[in-house]
Amino acid sequence: MKDKIKTVFICQTCGTRSPKWLGRCPGCGEWNSFVEELEESAPAVYSFPPAEATLYQDIKEVHKQRLQIPVDEFNKVLGGGVVKGSLVLIGGEPGIGKSTLLLQVSRDFAGQGLRVLYVSGEESLEQIKLRGDRLGVRDGELYLLAETNLERVLAQAEKLEPQVLVIDSVQTVFSTKLVSSPGTISQVREVANEIFRFAKKNQVSAFLIGHITKEGALAGPKSLEHMVDVVLLFEGERDHSHRVLRALKNRFGPVSELAIFEMGSAGLQAVANPSAFFLKERPVDESGSVVVATIKGTRPLLAEIQALVSPTLFVGSPRRMTIGLDHYRTSMLMAVIERKLGYSFGGEDIYLNVAGGLAIEEPAADLGVVLAVVSCIKNKALPRDVTVFGEVGLSGEIRSVGSPVARVKEAFSLGFQTVVLPQGNLASLEKEGIDRTRLVGVHNIKEALRVAF
Repeated sequence: MKDKIKTVFICQTCGTRSPKWLGRCPGCGEWNSFVEELEESAPAVYSFPPAEATLYQDIKEVHKQRLQIPVDEFNKVLGGGVVKGSLVLIGGEPGIGKSTLLLQVSRDFAGQGLRVLYVSGEESLEQIKLRGDRLGVRDGELYLLAETNLERVLAQAEKLEPQVLVIDSVQTVFSTKLVSSPGTISQVREVANEIFRFAKKNQVSAFLIGHITKEGALAGPKSLEHMVDVVLLFEGERDHSHRVLRALKNRFGPVSELAIFEMGSAGLQAVANPSAFFLKERPVDESGSVVVATIKGTRPLLAEIQALVSPTLFVGSPRRMTIGLDHYRTSMLMAVIERKLGYSFGGEDIYLNVAGGLAIEEPAADLGVVLAVVSCIKNKALPRDVTVFGEVGLSGEIRSVGSPVARVKEAFSLGFQTVVLPQGNLASLEKEGIDRTRLVGVHNIKEALRVAF
Protein backbone atom coordinates (compact mmCIF):
# COMPACT_ATOMS: atom_id res chain seq x y z
CA MET A 1 0.00 0.00 0.00
CA LYS A 2 1.40 3.37 -1.05
CA ASP A 3 2.14 5.96 1.58
CA LYS A 4 -0.29 8.86 1.66
CA ILE A 5 1.20 12.02 0.19
CA LYS A 6 1.73 14.53 2.97
CA THR A 7 1.06 18.19 2.32
CA VAL A 8 1.69 21.35 4.31
CA PHE A 9 0.35 24.87 3.97
CA ILE A 10 3.03 27.58 3.79
CA CYS A 11 2.52 31.34 3.99
CA GLN A 12 3.97 32.88 0.83
CA THR A 13 4.78 36.10 2.68
CA CYS A 14 6.70 35.01 5.77
CA GLY A 15 7.12 31.22 5.43
CA THR A 16 4.97 30.16 8.40
CA ARG A 17 3.97 26.50 8.10
CA SER A 18 0.60 25.04 9.08
CA PRO A 19 -0.92 21.53 8.79
CA LYS A 20 -4.19 23.08 7.58
CA TRP A 21 -5.28 26.09 5.59
CA LEU A 22 -5.72 29.33 7.52
CA GLY A 23 -7.45 32.46 6.32
CA ARG A 24 -4.99 34.72 8.11
CA CYS A 25 -1.33 33.99 8.80
CA PRO A 26 -0.54 34.05 12.54
CA GLY A 27 3.07 35.00 11.75
CA CYS A 28 2.68 38.13 9.61
CA GLY A 29 -1.06 38.80 9.67
CA GLU A 30 -1.45 38.49 5.88
CA TRP A 31 -4.81 37.29 4.55
CA ASN A 32 -5.18 34.42 2.04
CA SER A 33 -1.44 33.87 1.81
CA PHE A 34 -1.32 30.11 2.55
CA VAL A 35 -0.57 27.79 -0.37
CA GLU A 36 -0.63 24.01 -0.20
CA GLU A 37 2.72 22.37 -0.96
CA LEU A 38 3.97 18.81 -0.76
CA GLU A 39 5.89 18.01 2.39
CA GLU A 40 9.57 17.96 1.46
CA SER A 41 11.88 15.41 2.96
CA ALA A 42 14.57 16.74 5.23
CA PRO A 43 17.82 17.49 3.38
CA ALA A 44 20.77 15.26 3.99
CA VAL A 45 23.04 16.39 6.80
CA TYR A 46 26.73 16.36 5.90
CA SER A 47 29.49 16.20 8.46
CA PHE A 48 32.24 18.78 8.21
CA PRO A 49 35.47 19.03 10.16
CA PRO A 50 35.13 21.49 13.05
CA ALA A 51 36.25 25.03 12.33
CA GLU A 52 39.23 26.41 14.20
CA ALA A 53 39.22 29.84 15.80
CA THR A 54 41.72 32.30 14.29
CA LEU A 55 43.42 35.21 15.99
CA TYR A 56 42.23 38.52 14.57
CA GLN A 57 45.76 39.72 13.76
CA ASP A 58 46.46 36.52 11.80
CA ILE A 59 43.60 37.01 9.35
CA LYS A 60 44.90 38.15 5.98
CA GLU A 61 43.33 41.26 4.54
CA VAL A 62 41.32 40.56 1.39
CA HIS A 63 40.63 43.32 -1.07
CA LYS A 64 37.37 42.65 -2.88
CA GLN A 65 37.88 43.42 -6.53
CA ARG A 66 35.02 45.31 -8.12
CA LEU A 67 33.76 45.21 -11.69
CA GLN A 68 33.12 48.71 -13.01
CA ILE A 69 30.14 49.63 -15.19
CA PRO A 70 30.27 52.59 -17.59
CA VAL A 71 27.13 53.94 -15.88
CA ASP A 72 28.51 55.86 -12.89
CA GLU A 73 25.07 56.13 -11.28
CA PHE A 74 24.75 52.35 -11.08
CA ASN A 75 28.27 52.05 -9.66
CA LYS A 76 27.43 54.59 -6.97
CA VAL A 77 24.34 52.68 -5.82
CA LEU A 78 26.41 49.50 -5.53
CA GLY A 79 29.04 51.30 -3.48
CA GLY A 80 31.66 51.68 -6.20
CA GLY A 81 31.02 48.77 -8.57
CA VAL A 82 29.98 45.13 -8.54
CA VAL A 83 31.97 42.97 -6.13
CA LYS A 84 33.16 39.64 -7.52
CA GLY A 85 31.33 36.74 -5.95
CA SER A 86 28.45 38.93 -4.76
CA LEU A 87 24.74 38.23 -5.17
CA VAL A 88 22.56 41.25 -6.03
CA LEU A 89 18.76 41.15 -5.85
CA ILE A 90 16.83 43.75 -7.88
CA GLY A 91 13.11 44.08 -7.22
CA GLY A 92 10.40 46.17 -8.84
CA GLU A 93 6.90 46.21 -10.27
CA PRO A 94 6.13 44.40 -13.55
CA GLY A 95 7.03 46.53 -16.57
CA ILE A 96 9.09 49.05 -14.62
CA GLY A 97 12.27 48.21 -16.57
CA LYS A 98 14.20 45.62 -14.51
CA SER A 99 14.96 43.41 -17.51
CA THR A 100 15.93 46.42 -19.60
CA LEU A 101 18.30 47.66 -16.91
CA LEU A 102 20.08 44.33 -16.47
CA LEU A 103 20.30 43.71 -20.21
CA GLN A 104 22.04 47.09 -20.52
CA VAL A 105 24.34 46.13 -17.65
CA SER A 106 25.05 42.79 -19.36
CA ARG A 107 25.80 44.64 -22.61
CA ASP A 108 28.29 46.91 -20.82
CA PHE A 109 30.03 44.01 -19.09
CA ALA A 110 30.29 42.09 -22.37
CA GLY A 111 31.68 45.20 -24.02
CA GLN A 112 34.55 45.16 -21.48
CA GLY A 113 35.54 41.64 -22.52
CA LEU A 114 33.73 39.80 -19.70
CA ARG A 115 31.73 36.63 -20.32
CA VAL A 116 28.07 37.13 -19.34
CA LEU A 117 25.27 34.55 -19.08
CA TYR A 118 21.77 36.05 -19.16
CA VAL A 119 19.11 33.51 -18.16
CA SER A 120 15.48 34.35 -18.85
CA GLY A 121 12.57 32.32 -17.56
CA GLU A 122 9.92 34.72 -18.83
CA GLU A 123 10.91 35.58 -22.41
CA SER A 124 12.13 33.72 -25.47
CA LEU A 125 15.54 34.34 -27.00
CA GLU A 126 13.92 36.18 -29.91
CA GLN A 127 12.14 38.59 -27.55
CA ILE A 128 15.38 39.31 -25.71
CA LYS A 129 17.21 39.90 -28.99
CA LEU A 130 14.57 42.41 -30.10
CA ARG A 131 15.16 44.39 -26.92
CA GLY A 132 18.91 43.96 -27.28
CA ASP A 133 18.88 45.43 -30.79
CA ARG A 134 17.01 48.44 -29.47
CA LEU A 135 19.54 48.84 -26.62
CA GLY A 136 22.51 48.62 -28.96
CA VAL A 137 23.85 45.16 -28.00
CA ARG A 138 26.59 44.33 -30.49
CA ASP A 139 29.87 42.50 -29.92
CA GLY A 140 31.02 40.71 -26.81
CA GLU A 141 30.53 37.40 -25.05
CA LEU A 142 26.90 37.83 -24.04
CA TYR A 143 25.20 34.44 -23.89
CA LEU A 144 21.41 34.12 -23.67
CA LEU A 145 19.62 31.13 -22.19
CA ALA A 146 15.84 30.61 -22.03
CA GLU A 147 15.50 28.06 -19.21
CA THR A 148 13.59 27.65 -15.95
CA ASN A 149 15.23 24.46 -14.66
CA LEU A 150 17.82 25.39 -12.05
CA GLU A 151 19.98 22.30 -12.56
CA ARG A 152 20.22 22.97 -16.30
CA VAL A 153 21.03 26.63 -15.66
CA LEU A 154 23.87 25.72 -13.30
CA ALA A 155 25.15 23.10 -15.76
CA GLN A 156 25.37 25.75 -18.48
CA ALA A 157 27.05 28.13 -16.05
CA GLU A 158 29.63 25.50 -15.12
CA LYS A 159 30.29 24.92 -18.82
CA LEU A 160 30.60 28.59 -19.87
CA GLU A 161 32.36 29.83 -16.70
CA PRO A 162 30.91 33.38 -16.90
CA GLN A 163 32.13 36.28 -14.82
CA VAL A 164 28.57 37.69 -14.62
CA LEU A 165 25.34 35.71 -14.22
CA VAL A 166 21.84 37.21 -14.53
CA ILE A 167 18.67 35.32 -13.54
CA ASP A 168 15.40 36.83 -14.80
CA SER A 169 13.54 36.10 -12.60
CA VAL A 170 14.08 34.08 -9.41
CA GLN A 171 10.31 33.40 -9.18
CA THR A 172 10.25 31.56 -12.54
CA VAL A 173 13.19 29.21 -11.92
CA PHE A 174 12.58 25.92 -10.13
CA SER A 175 14.66 23.07 -8.76
CA THR A 176 13.80 19.42 -9.45
CA LYS A 177 14.89 18.62 -5.88
CA LEU A 178 11.54 20.04 -4.75
CA VAL A 179 8.09 19.06 -5.99
CA SER A 180 6.43 22.41 -5.28
CA SER A 181 5.54 24.82 -8.07
CA PRO A 182 7.86 27.62 -9.28
CA GLY A 183 7.47 30.83 -7.33
CA THR A 184 6.51 29.17 -4.07
CA ILE A 185 8.43 30.11 -0.99
CA SER A 186 10.30 26.78 -0.93
CA GLN A 187 11.41 27.07 -4.54
CA VAL A 188 12.50 30.72 -4.23
CA ARG A 189 14.58 29.88 -1.16
CA GLU A 190 16.21 26.85 -2.84
CA VAL A 191 16.97 28.66 -6.09
CA ALA A 192 18.49 31.67 -4.32
CA ASN A 193 20.57 29.42 -2.07
CA GLU A 194 22.01 27.43 -5.00
CA ILE A 195 22.82 30.59 -6.99
CA PHE A 196 24.42 32.07 -3.87
CA ARG A 197 26.66 29.01 -3.41
CA PHE A 198 27.61 29.00 -7.11
CA ALA A 199 28.52 32.71 -7.04
CA LYS A 200 30.68 32.39 -3.92
CA LYS A 201 32.40 29.22 -5.11
CA ASN A 202 33.29 30.52 -8.59
CA GLN A 203 33.67 34.25 -7.77
CA VAL A 204 30.84 35.11 -10.16
CA SER A 205 28.93 38.38 -9.85
CA ALA A 206 25.30 37.25 -9.89
CA PHE A 207 22.11 39.28 -10.31
CA LEU A 208 18.63 38.08 -9.42
CA ILE A 209 15.50 39.85 -10.62
CA GLY A 210 12.67 39.53 -8.12
CA HIS A 211 8.98 40.37 -8.16
CA ILE A 212 7.32 42.51 -5.52
CA THR A 213 4.00 42.09 -3.76
CA LYS A 214 1.01 44.44 -3.98
CA GLU A 215 2.24 46.08 -0.77
CA GLY A 216 5.55 46.94 -2.44
CA ALA A 217 7.69 44.38 -0.56
CA LEU A 218 9.92 41.84 -2.27
CA ALA A 219 8.04 38.62 -2.95
CA GLY A 220 9.30 35.42 -1.36
CA PRO A 221 10.64 34.60 2.07
CA LYS A 222 12.19 37.34 4.17
CA SER A 223 15.28 35.14 4.38
CA LEU A 224 15.85 35.89 0.68
CA GLU A 225 16.84 39.45 1.56
CA HIS A 226 19.17 38.22 4.31
CA MET A 227 20.79 35.69 1.95
CA VAL A 228 21.87 38.11 -0.76
CA ASP A 229 24.64 40.70 -0.46
CA VAL A 230 22.83 43.65 -2.04
CA VAL A 231 19.13 44.48 -2.32
CA LEU A 232 18.15 47.13 -4.87
CA LEU A 233 14.64 48.44 -5.49
CA PHE A 234 13.77 49.76 -8.94
CA GLU A 235 10.72 51.99 -8.76
CA GLY A 236 8.88 54.78 -10.48
CA GLU A 237 5.50 55.85 -11.76
CA ARG A 238 4.48 54.46 -15.13
CA ASP A 239 3.14 57.88 -16.08
CA HIS A 240 6.59 59.39 -15.54
CA SER A 241 9.64 58.75 -17.68
CA HIS A 242 12.08 58.60 -14.76
CA ARG A 243 12.98 55.56 -12.69
CA VAL A 244 14.67 55.48 -9.30
CA LEU A 245 17.13 52.76 -8.28
CA ARG A 246 17.92 52.72 -4.57
CA ALA A 247 19.79 50.39 -2.25
CA LEU A 248 17.92 48.85 0.67
CA LYS A 249 20.84 46.68 1.77
CA ASN A 250 24.49 46.67 0.78
CA ARG A 251 27.25 44.70 2.48
CA PHE A 252 29.89 46.51 0.43
CA GLY A 253 28.72 50.12 0.55
CA PRO A 254 26.25 52.65 1.95
CA VAL A 255 22.53 51.92 2.07
CA SER A 256 19.77 54.25 0.88
CA GLU A 257 21.99 55.29 -2.05
CA LEU A 258 19.99 56.42 -5.05
CA ALA A 259 20.35 56.68 -8.83
CA ILE A 260 17.85 58.21 -11.25
CA PHE A 261 17.31 57.03 -14.82
CA GLU A 262 15.11 58.30 -17.63
CA MET A 263 13.35 55.78 -19.84
CA GLY A 264 13.67 56.50 -23.54
CA SER A 265 13.43 54.72 -26.85
CA ALA A 266 17.05 53.54 -26.51
CA GLY A 267 16.60 52.22 -22.96
CA LEU A 268 17.48 53.73 -19.62
CA GLN A 269 19.72 56.79 -19.53
CA ALA A 270 21.31 57.98 -16.28
CA VAL A 271 20.29 61.45 -15.11
CA ALA A 272 23.51 63.25 -14.21
CA ASN A 273 21.79 66.16 -12.42
CA PRO A 274 18.64 64.87 -10.68
CA SER A 275 17.91 68.18 -8.93
CA ALA A 276 17.67 70.08 -12.22
CA PHE A 277 15.66 67.20 -13.69
CA PHE A 278 12.97 67.37 -10.99
CA LEU A 279 12.81 71.20 -10.96
CA LYS A 280 12.78 71.83 -14.71
CA GLU A 281 8.95 72.18 -14.85
CA ARG A 282 8.55 74.12 -11.61
CA PRO A 283 5.85 76.81 -11.97
CA VAL A 284 6.82 80.48 -11.76
CA ASP A 285 5.55 82.58 -8.83
CA GLU A 286 2.88 80.11 -7.79
CA SER A 287 1.72 79.85 -4.20
CA GLY A 288 1.97 76.50 -2.42
CA SER A 289 5.31 75.58 -4.04
CA VAL A 290 8.51 75.23 -2.00
CA VAL A 291 11.88 73.75 -2.92
CA VAL A 292 13.49 71.63 -0.20
CA ALA A 293 17.05 70.34 0.03
CA THR A 294 16.90 66.66 0.90
CA ILE A 295 19.42 63.82 1.08
CA LYS A 296 19.04 60.47 -0.68
CA GLY A 297 21.74 58.15 0.59
CA THR A 298 24.84 60.33 0.24
CA ARG A 299 23.42 62.40 -2.62
CA PRO A 300 21.96 65.89 -2.02
CA LEU A 301 18.79 66.43 -3.99
CA LEU A 302 16.46 69.39 -4.48
CA ALA A 303 12.76 68.59 -4.76
CA GLU A 304 9.58 70.61 -5.05
CA ILE A 305 6.85 70.18 -2.45
CA GLN A 306 3.41 71.36 -3.56
CA ALA A 307 0.43 72.11 -1.30
CA LEU A 308 -3.21 72.79 -2.11
CA VAL A 309 -5.70 73.91 0.55
CA SER A 310 -9.36 74.18 -0.51
CA PRO A 311 -12.77 74.23 1.20
CA THR A 312 -14.04 70.73 1.90
CA LEU A 313 -17.21 69.18 0.56
CA PHE A 314 -17.21 66.65 3.40
CA VAL A 315 -18.27 68.66 6.43
CA GLY A 316 -16.86 67.17 9.61
CA SER A 317 -14.30 64.95 7.85
CA PRO A 318 -11.97 66.99 5.60
CA ARG A 319 -9.56 65.07 3.38
CA ARG A 320 -5.81 64.81 3.97
CA MET A 321 -4.01 63.44 0.91
CA THR A 322 -0.23 63.02 0.60
CA ILE A 323 1.88 61.67 -2.26
CA GLY A 324 5.60 61.17 -1.72
CA LEU A 325 5.50 62.18 1.96
CA ASP A 326 4.77 60.29 5.17
CA HIS A 327 1.05 60.66 5.85
CA TYR A 328 1.33 60.48 9.64
CA ARG A 329 4.15 63.02 9.80
CA THR A 330 2.28 65.50 7.60
CA SER A 331 -0.80 65.12 9.82
CA MET A 332 1.39 66.00 12.79
CA LEU A 333 2.72 69.07 10.98
CA MET A 334 -0.83 70.23 10.24
CA ALA A 335 -1.58 70.05 13.98
CA VAL A 336 1.56 72.10 14.71
CA ILE A 337 0.48 74.76 12.20
CA GLU A 338 -2.97 74.98 13.76
CA ARG A 339 -1.67 75.18 17.31
CA LYS A 340 1.36 77.43 16.85
CA LEU A 341 0.32 79.65 13.94
CA GLY A 342 -3.41 79.98 14.66
CA TYR A 343 -4.78 78.55 11.41
CA SER A 344 -7.84 76.29 11.37
CA PHE A 345 -8.12 73.38 8.96
CA GLY A 346 -11.44 71.99 10.21
CA GLY A 347 -13.23 72.95 6.99
CA GLU A 348 -10.32 72.56 4.58
CA ASP A 349 -9.08 69.72 2.39
CA ILE A 350 -5.29 69.57 2.27
CA TYR A 351 -3.36 67.93 -0.57
CA LEU A 352 0.44 67.53 -0.47
CA ASN A 353 2.60 66.23 -3.29
CA VAL A 354 6.29 65.84 -4.14
CA ALA A 355 6.52 66.85 -7.80
CA GLY A 356 7.89 64.31 -10.24
CA GLY A 357 6.85 61.22 -8.29
CA LEU A 358 9.79 61.40 -5.88
CA ALA A 359 9.40 60.08 -2.32
CA ILE A 360 10.93 61.91 0.67
CA GLU A 361 11.19 60.03 3.96
CA GLU A 362 13.51 62.22 6.03
CA PRO A 363 12.20 64.85 8.50
CA ALA A 364 14.36 67.58 6.94
CA ALA A 365 11.45 68.24 4.56
CA ASP A 366 9.20 69.36 7.47
CA LEU A 367 9.95 73.05 7.04
CA GLY A 368 9.15 72.82 3.34
CA VAL A 369 5.76 71.23 4.09
CA VAL A 370 4.87 73.96 6.60
CA LEU A 371 5.86 76.79 4.26
CA ALA A 372 4.05 75.21 1.29
CA VAL A 373 0.78 74.94 3.24
CA VAL A 374 1.01 78.50 4.63
CA SER A 375 1.97 79.82 1.18
CA CYS A 376 -1.18 78.31 -0.28
CA ILE A 377 -3.36 79.71 2.52
CA LYS A 378 -1.89 83.20 2.07
CA ASN A 379 -1.98 82.79 -1.72
CA LYS A 380 1.50 84.26 -1.73
CA ALA A 381 4.48 82.66 -3.46
CA LEU A 382 7.90 82.32 -1.91
CA PRO A 383 10.80 84.00 -3.73
CA ARG A 384 11.89 81.76 -6.59
CA ASP A 385 15.55 81.76 -5.51
CA VAL A 386 14.89 80.44 -1.96
CA THR A 387 15.24 76.84 -0.80
CA VAL A 388 14.67 75.47 2.70
CA PHE A 389 15.32 72.49 4.95
CA GLY A 390 14.84 71.68 8.63
CA GLU A 391 12.99 69.36 11.01
CA VAL A 392 9.96 70.78 12.82
CA GLY A 393 9.28 69.74 16.41
CA LEU A 394 5.92 69.63 18.19
CA SER A 395 6.69 72.95 19.88
CA GLY A 396 7.24 74.60 16.51
CA GLU A 397 11.02 74.69 16.87
CA ILE A 398 13.31 74.09 13.88
CA ARG A 399 15.79 71.33 14.68
CA SER A 400 19.18 70.67 13.08
CA VAL A 401 19.55 68.00 10.40
CA GLY A 402 22.46 66.07 8.98
CA SER A 403 24.65 66.91 5.96
CA PRO A 404 23.90 70.66 5.84
CA VAL A 405 27.02 71.41 3.79
CA ALA A 406 26.02 69.07 0.96
CA ARG A 407 22.48 70.49 0.90
CA VAL A 408 23.65 74.12 0.73
CA LYS A 409 26.27 73.45 -1.95
CA GLU A 410 23.68 71.67 -4.10
CA ALA A 411 21.30 74.63 -3.77
CA PHE A 412 23.98 77.17 -4.68
CA SER A 413 25.13 75.08 -7.66
CA LEU A 414 21.61 75.34 -9.14
CA GLY A 415 21.43 79.10 -8.77
CA PHE A 416 19.50 79.49 -5.52
CA GLN A 417 20.57 82.65 -3.71
CA THR A 418 19.15 82.09 -0.21
CA VAL A 419 18.84 79.02 2.00
CA VAL A 420 16.53 79.04 5.05
CA LEU A 421 17.82 76.45 7.51
CA PRO A 422 17.95 75.59 11.24
CA GLN A 423 19.97 77.97 13.36
CA GLY A 424 21.85 75.01 14.82
CA ASN A 425 23.36 74.14 11.42
CA LEU A 426 24.95 77.55 10.83
CA ALA A 427 28.08 76.85 12.89
CA SER A 428 29.13 73.85 10.79
CA LEU A 429 28.52 75.81 7.58
CA GLU A 430 30.64 78.75 8.70
CA LYS A 431 33.55 76.39 9.34
CA GLU A 432 33.36 75.32 5.68
CA GLY A 433 33.75 78.90 4.54
CA ILE A 434 30.31 79.14 2.94
CA ASP A 435 29.00 82.66 2.29
CA ARG A 436 27.16 83.55 5.50
CA THR A 437 25.14 86.34 3.86
CA ARG A 438 23.24 83.80 1.76
CA LEU A 439 22.22 81.69 4.76
CA VAL A 440 19.29 82.50 7.04
CA GLY A 441 19.11 80.56 10.29
CA VAL A 442 15.73 80.26 12.04
CA HIS A 443 14.74 78.98 15.48
CA ASN A 444 11.03 78.27 14.98
CA ILE A 445 8.32 78.24 12.32
CA LYS A 446 7.10 81.77 13.18
CA GLU A 447 10.55 83.12 12.45
CA ALA A 448 10.73 81.04 9.26
CA LEU A 449 7.45 82.58 8.04
CA ARG A 450 8.71 86.12 8.66
CA VAL A 451 11.85 85.37 6.68
CA ALA A 452 10.14 83.53 3.83
CA PHE A 453 7.32 86.03 3.24
